[in-house]
Amino acid sequence: METVRLWPLSQAEINGGSNNFVDALYAAKPPQVKDAPVGRVAFVDLVAAGGYPEALSRQGRRRDRWFRDYLDTTMDRDLRDISDALKLDAMPRLLRLLATQAAGLLNHKAVADRLQLHPDTIKSYTQLLETVFLVQRLPAWRPGLGAREVHAPKLHLVDAGLLAHLLAADTERIVHDDQVTGRLVENFVAMEVVKHADWAQVDTRVYHYRDGRDEIDIVLESRSGDIAAIEVKAGASLDARDWRPLAKLRDRSPARFRTGVVIHTGHQTIPLGDRLWAVPISGLWT
Repeated sequence: METVRLWPLSQAEINGGSNNFVDALYAAKPPQVKDAPVGRVAFVDLVAAGGYPEALSRQGRRRDRWFRDYLDTTMDRDLRDISDALKLDAMPRLLRLLATQAAGLLNHKAVADRLQLHPDTIKSYTQLLETVFLVQRLPAWRPGLGAREVHAPKLHLVDAGLLAHLLAADTERIVHDDQVTGRLVENFVAMEVVKHADWAQVDTRVYHYRDGRDEIDIVLESRSGDIAAIEVKAGASLDARDWRPLAKLRDRSPARFRTGVVIHTGHQTIPLGDRLWAVPISGLWT
């Protein structure tokens, strides 16, 4: 038996792209993009729309109502079909709270304290939300296999449009509210990479990485042990601090490291050093 996950559509599917971003990284050939849109205009409409086909066919309040009704149906029908939990009425509050922490570390105790529930309840409810494809956890990556199991995962919503709905953020707010923008664009890129990883030729797993002050938004590791890394920046201009953690990871594992990229909103792909590149966000689908 083989299970195929039906994620919301990727931007490559929506725009008719045929290249796989994950395979390109492992081949050390990141997309060579030119004349990309610069600044937040490069992603704002895509993030707000998301990838659900029915949401893409709607605009404005009709799209917002669709997200609302989709969540209501999932909570009222799908969750009750798979769980006999007694406090499922807390699930909408949990999802809204998780949305405010999307693309951040998942701390079950901190969430439990906010909702006045037990941490074990939060953990099991988050797993239920993952089962019905509303959230996706990225485990922590460490060079040693066992160390990965004891570090906190990052949590993402499976769809950027759904996240924007939960944050009550329209395109105007996504452009101007930095706190909302950073969370949405990292969530958007992470889930695009997760989708590409599902149909890549290279069998890979998706992680995040944090070691002291060094943080990398996405780390990919193949079954052969090769790694690639992605940092996400909503800005068009970069400096050395933006790719320093990528360079450190490359230098610690030079034989295994394939490519590191900074996804940004500049107008073209730029080399940053040995196996390091800055790639416009449209490189995910062009």
